[in-house]
Amino acid sequence: MKNAFLILIIAVFAFPACENEIMPKPEHLIKEKKMINMLVDVHLAEAAYNHIRYDSAMINSRTENFYYSVLDKYEVTDSLFEQSLVYYESHPKNFEKMYRKVMSRLSEMEQERSGRKEELLKFEEEE
Repeated sequence: MKNAFLILIIAVFAFPACENEIMPKPEHLIKEKKMINMLVDVHLAEAAYNHIRYDSAMINSRTENFYYSVLDKYEVTDSLFEQSLVYYESHPKNFEKMYRKVMSRLSEMEQERSGRKEELLKFEEEE
């Protein structure tokens, strides 16, 4: 029994490592660049919600409202977004590259907002 459990665990972790396509490509896959933009906006929407959720004016707002506002902006259905997300996630190497771009963009936005980007540019000019 113990060996069967160990084999099951190994199989579960080995299966995603296979190079075969796990998730078939959706018929109307969201393009990679648009998906990156959407993921950036989803993170911004979540941050906005978490920042104002205890505000008395926003107490009845739900996180789904912020999520759907992103979908409305890009004119994408929730099912297409989820299908595309699952497809990209089923290709971990590519998804990791995409997510690095998302995080880089969010980091740039944070630097611009805090004024650190201008400080970095001034520092680079002085060298």
